[in-house]
Amino acid sequence: MRTATINRDTSETKIAVTVNLDGTGQYDIATGVGFFDHMLEQLSRHSLIDLHVRTQGDLHIDQHHTVEDTALAIGAAVAQALGDKRGIRRYGDALSPMDETLTRVALDISGRPWLVWKTEFTQKRLGEMDTELFQHWFHSFAQAAGITLHVETLHGDNNHHIAESAFKGLARALRQAVEIDARKADAIPSTKGTL
Repeated sequence: MRTATINRDTSETKIAVTVNLDGTGQYDIATGVGFFDHMLEQLSRHSLIDLHVRTQGDLHIDQHHTVEDTALAIGAAVAQALGDKRGIRRYGDALSPMDETLTRVALDISGRPWLVWKTEFTQKRLGEMDTELFQHWFHSFAQAAGITLHVETLHGDNNHHIAESAFKGLARALRQAVEIDARKADAIPSTKGTL
């Protein structure tokens, strides 16, 4: 099974993450930030990646370190679970509608991390979460996972829907990209022979 556990301990956060890329979307998540937990639950459920997250962060300061370091740990766990990436489909994309909101997500598990972010929020917070941290989460995740990631909200008015459609879109695109392609299960999906 393609699984990984990452423990990240710093002076700002203490994090334990376990992923199973071949799971069923089971999750057990506690970061101390309720809305963030809700988004990570969506990521797990819709990607079918089992996700266990325990984060203790310096929330008495703000949420920045908690969100960033959790993204880095989840991204590192996904990268580790992928191993040499043999047999994966590599690419994934999704259109994620949620009521009036539509977000497009496309990604390449390329080993070349990059984020293109075209999503805006009109509120400073959702629940207790700072909305400026969503872009930072996606950036940190892409860096640690080694993926090229494009996120664009084509239309949206409700800030909750905008955030949720981005996470669900990432989940659906990631589900496609990490799946084993039965036609090429023994091959690295690159003409270079490595990713």
